[in-house]
Amino acid sequence: MPMKVVDSTVSSFGGMFEKFRSDSPNYKANFILFLADKDPSTSLSWCPDCVRAEPVIYKKLEASPEDVTLLRAYVGDRPTWRNPQHPWRLDSTFKLTGVPTLLLWDSNNQAIKARLEDHEAHLEHKIDALLSSK
Repeated sequence: MPMKVVDSTVSSFGGMFEKFRSDSPNYKANFILFLADKDPSTSLSWCPDCVRAEPVIYKKLEASPEDVTLLRAYVGDRPTWRNPQHPWRLDSTFKLTGVPTLLLWDSNNQAIKARLEDHEAHLEHKIDALLSSK
């Protein structure tokens, strides 16, 4: 099945997240991936963990036989993300501590069902476990 991907930034996230939430019952698996912005000079993420995890996450989600939606939420450049007052660090729902962070969204309860933090988001067996726990 095709994977639907929607991108957002800190400033556009509110509206994109509301749409993601309202559309989530239409998909078998709903994910939010918080990741670092691309460095404009290199077109690569400034975050080495994101560089390592992104291709693995995309490969696994795209290979899923289920209808999958992915909301990619870009945290900003390195100084923006490093700010302890970053909105997603302080958000009571997301409580981000690192990037990448992959969340499985429960469309029935409208809540996070499971998460992979930055140190584990690149592990195929962990992503498989998220996909099977939907």
